[in-house]
Amino acid sequence: MITAESMNELKEFIREDLVMAGENEAHPFGNSGHAVVYPESEEDISAILKYANTKGLTITVMGGGTKRGYGGLTETTDILLSLERHRGIVEHTPGDMTLTVKAGTPFKELQDYLAKHKQKISLDPFWPEQATIGGIIAANESGPKRLGYGSARDAVIGLRTVYPDGKVIRSGGKVVKNVAGYDMNKLFIGSMGTLGVVSEVTVKLRPLPKCESLVLVSFPEGHQDKIQPFAVKVLDSMIEPVSLELLNPTLADRLTGQKNYTLVLSFEDVESSVQYQENFIKNILPEGTELKIVSKEEADVFWKKFYHHIPNGAAEITSETEASLKVGSVNLKVLQILKNSELLQDQFNVSVEAHGGLGHGLSQIHIRGAGKDVAAAVTEAREIAEKEGGYAVLKHLPFKLRKEVDVWGKSPSYFFLLQGIKATVDPKKTLNPNRFVGGI
Repeated sequence: MITAESMNELKEFIREDLVMAGENEAHPFGNSGHAVVYPESEEDISAILKYANTKGLTITVMGGGTKRGYGGLTETTDILLSLERHRGIVEHTPGDMTLTVKAGTPFKELQDYLAKHKQKISLDPFWPEQATIGGIIAANESGPKRLGYGSARDAVIGLRTVYPDGKVIRSGGKVVKNVAGYDMNKLFIGSMGTLGVVSEVTVKLRPLPKCESLVLVSFPEGHQDKIQPFAVKVLDSMIEPVSLELLNPTLADRLTGQKNYTLVLSFEDVESSVQYQENFIKNILPEGTELKIVSKEEADVFWKKFYHHIPNGAAEITSETEASLKVGSVNLKVLQILKNSELLQDQFNVSVEAHGGLGHGLSQIHIRGAGKDVAAAVTEAREIAEKEGGYAVLKHLPFKLRKEVDVWGKSPSYFFLLQGIKATVDPKKTLNPNRFVGGI
């Protein structure tokens, strides 16, 4: 427990102006700290972790706060470690197409910088203005363009991570072709900050495309049986869409103004290739469906709305309870997942906006309504996913409801391995206690 004495001790480890008292009241999303520390360097992070580990104190790690409602059954730890001041570009090698950056740097800030060099990071997280590169890596977040981009595990080539005892380790490297030793990066990506605090991230880049295109295919009532055969034709063809994302009618209405199941296809390449792929889609378009090729300006508006439609842990609390689920399934079962999620609206008196990748099999279901109704709908949504042979993980839910609804669902068969790694790396459970699967 943090006391006045330990606050004074903490200020001896790092500059006094980097330590503040925590929130007076419990935050609705939990994952708070009695003291808040703002490290500005890797040395600061190391000193804080070493102090906490020695004194038996617990630490919650946070970047931009967008994922504050993601996991965690500890309302308030001793220290909230905020990385918002640990930001900036460490090294950019345009010729090698690599970038090394501090973990607290907002994603959009990086993309804006790289755009001047006609490059970008091949990730598409939600709330990019606030989401930090470290948080994206810790949660292994990806968006609809995962089909073409891959996940964070594909983009990251090197990490610097601070262990709970303050030791700094380096995994991977700063070049794309690095085959030395085990790929330790994958151990930390997606671990929700329970094994170490990511200090620096090295990612591989890709050139900005010469041409981008957004194609919307709307399937009116009575034509929904054509969605899967159409998606199979696209996936079996030679074209390479960056996204093949299906929107449920509620979400499609918000983003496009048409309340139909809508398939979102995105293409990125040279202009001739993009036009070829657009024409291919026109030629295989099922009868009774509607196609729209969106202008660049409209596409920018669409994607901005899309990446801001899910709940944000850093935003002000609304009167409605919001929940967000990530559902994994066989890719072509996404349609059934979305259809079943539609039924939750009448069954539990909630609003459901959902989308899923018919290429990669990840769906996102966003539920809004009264607290009890949302909790019941979440439970039902998980049962639906499991019946389809998939899984459901809660990405956002207020702390009070996280105590009632299991965030992670059933522990995987390899859970004992996760327990063993946690016990080895963080035996005192210093970092993000109870934040990960199975209460790790």
